[in-house]
Amino acid sequence: MNTPDLKKLKLELALNAKSGIDFIISAAMVWGAIAYIWTLPKEAYSKSILTFYVGITMLPLALLLSKILKTKWTTKTNPLQPLGMWLNLAQLFYFPFLFFILRDNPDYFVMTYVIITGAHFFPYAWFYDEIGYAIFAGIIAVGALVVALNVTVGDMYFVPLYMVLCLLVLTVWLLISNKRKRRSANAVFN
Repeated sequence: MNTPDLKKLKLELALNAKSGIDFIISAAMVWGAIAYIWTLPKEAYSKSILTFYVGITMLPLALLLSKILKTKWTTKTNPLQPLGMWLNLAQLFYFPFLFFILRDNPDYFVMTYVIITGAHFFPYAWFYDEIGYAIFAGIIAVGALVVALNVTVGDMYFVPLYMVLCLLVLTVWLLISNKRKRRSANAVFN
């Protein structure tokens, strides 16, 4: 497979999935709910468990948004398509670290979760040919640490709020980028 063919396959995935924007919007909504959880007058361990429960809603919410936004999760003729799911599953291998934090230092659970989630965006920069994912992987991971180091443990809700802000900016970035890709696709596919 030569480079132009690979670029064409990646462009096809980006156009069909709209660069994963349904997942990003879903994540922003879920992280908004998580931010609320971290304002509750409960101990950090309980808030961490609730965070997991709320996080489970992301996939069904993304599926609903895919119907509204008319995105396609599968492109059967594209051999790169299965890689998207593998990239998403890769973040699960970081969860043992998350469970360690839950057990030994639950006050920093939400920060750790944000860092893992943000960092897992990085390979999508290649997958969708979208530099925004690489940029925001770094901004989210480093920014979550900076926010957590500068607030009290009682104010950790600022970390998921920071995540929401980043996801909303990434959403705007993707909307603009997807419009550009659609225009350039006319030249590539015609």
